[in-house]
Amino acid sequence: MKLRTHFVFSVGLLVLVNSFVFSSFYFSSLLVSSFISVLGNSVIDKLGHREVLTRRGQVPVRTPLTHTLPRSVFWGFIASIPVIVVLSLLYGVAFNAQILATLIGGILVGPSHMLLDVFTERGIYVKRKGKWKRFALAHFSYDNPLANGIAILAGVIMLFAALYLHNYHFYYHYYKYYF
Repeated sequence: MKLRTHFVFSVGLLVLVNSFVFSSFYFSSLLVSSFISVLGNSVIDKLGHREVLTRRGQVPVRTPLTHTLPRSVFWGFIASIPVIVVLSLLYGVAFNAQILATLIGGILVGPSHMLLDVFTERGIYVKRKGKWKRFALAHFSYDNPLANGIAILAGVIMLFAALYLHNYHFYYHYYKYYF
């Protein structure tokens, strides 16, 4: 999938998960999730691709360095550390809910990247019998407009669902009507 597709899908997923766990802040969660999504997906894509010279020219190829499920969790967490440091400086060293949301986001950004990449032509890497093998559920091209559009639409729907959950909790927190 394209990098912008990874950005939108990851932001939607992270904000939705944060709205289930913490119902009190939507817009700060959106801002922090956006930073984590951009950092995490950029690190996974930049470190996980190398250029191979073929008869068609330079072709980007995935490597098992970042495109495995356990390693993607690690790289997503590493990419969220700068955001955690900035939040610690802003809010103090005390462990608060926003830092916990950032930790959750850092852990989830890698698997969300792998979830989208498993639908591309070459898929992701899994270890079978001691060797790295590729695994793919579907074989869409990375720039397929239909696959990218569906993933972006899913990310936007998750953003709206998180906003609905936030407004639902906010509304019923202040206005309790019992019939």
